[in-house]
Amino acid sequence: MTTLYRRMTARRSDEDHRAATPLELLFDLSFVVAVASAAAKLHHALAEDHIGSGVLGYLLVFFAIWWGWLNFTWFASAYDTDDVPYRLTTLVQVGGVLVLAAGVPRAFDHSDYTVITIGYVVMRLAMVAQWLRAASADAERRACARRYAVGITVVQVGWVARLLLPDELFVAGFLVMVVAELAVPVWAERAGRTTWHPHHVVERYGLFTLIVLGESILAATGAIGAALDAGHASFALISLAVAGLVIVFAMWWLYFDYPAHHLLETSARAFAWGYGHYLVFASAAAVGAGLEVAVDHDLHVAHLPALGAGLATTVPVAVFLVVVWLLQVRPARRGAELWAFPTAAVLVLAVTFTPAPVHAVAIVLVALVALVVSGRRATAGAISST
Repeated sequence: MTTLYRRMTARRSDEDHRAATPLELLFDLSFVVAVASAAAKLHHALAEDHIGSGVLGYLLVFFAIWWGWLNFTWFASAYDTDDVPYRLTTLVQVGGVLVLAAGVPRAFDHSDYTVITIGYVVMRLAMVAQWLRAASADAERRACARRYAVGITVVQVGWVARLLLPDELFVAGFLVMVVAELAVPVWAERAGRTTWHPHHVVERYGLFTLIVLGESILAATGAIGAALDAGHASFALISLAVAGLVIVFAMWWLYFDYPAHHLLETSARAFAWGYGHYLVFASAAAVGAGLEVAVDHDLHVAHLPALGAGLATTVPVAVFLVVVWLLQVRPARRGAELWAFPTAAVLVLAVTFTPAPVHAVAIVLVALVALVVSGRRATAGAISST
């Protein structure tokens, strides 16, 4: 049961049974619309053979989605008071997410990022209010909280000013603001590390990974369902659906087979792990767009060649494998798995040139999962025999 008001003191980083709250789950769900909209627009851009503009727009929009989610996640891990002001401030952030999602079509179709910027700034200024509350109550980390509040505020002024730049400076201005956003936590945490909870943070990242993987399943299912409704049922379409399901399931398996809380031992490693998940989330969501493009190509309604249709799936899968390997597999140094992930990524890209790239990707991922499982059994057997 929530209380009316509670001082926003820091929670313990070693707190027992720290788990995601219902409010955090609701917050995550508000991002479903934004992720789905970005992935849908990526699908349409790729299907129309607008690869460059589509990929660029997707990466820019997804940064806004991911960064808004990330900042709340780490803050909540350290300062979740669950009182009325905290819940209402989170509600404002949810409203900002929905505004951002509403602006995704205009960003892709007209390169108009005004609505997205408004929603994003609403989310970020709500975080400023949260950090100011933390600064007033947590004397030990007051300097850190104030740095967050000041840094976020200054950067939001920059985002609004960026809207006034000419079109030829749009990408450069965006990248400058991205660097500024990424620098704020690094600068703030130097004044005193916040008490985020490793197990809690890893669980929150895992939940968002489930959301983006779920979007891939939903997108692919929707495309195949539309094809079936139009009377295009065929063995090729059904086998494509099965291969897509296998791909997403294998990605889930490979990500969650490597517990990561022990990797967040230092601030530097935590930053690398947390920031690196931009590519994990973005690639996982993009797989759904790639599978939709594969369906369109098989139905001869896509305007890009076979090679481009294959790359729409193989590239995000390969990126996912490489980043998961860098963030969670390589630090653990587990035998054959050290080379298996990058090798599988190379094979995934190579099968782009086969007649059925989606099916071939599924086979590669099944082989990788089998290798991981057999490696675990061999390790367990060696331990039990000693």
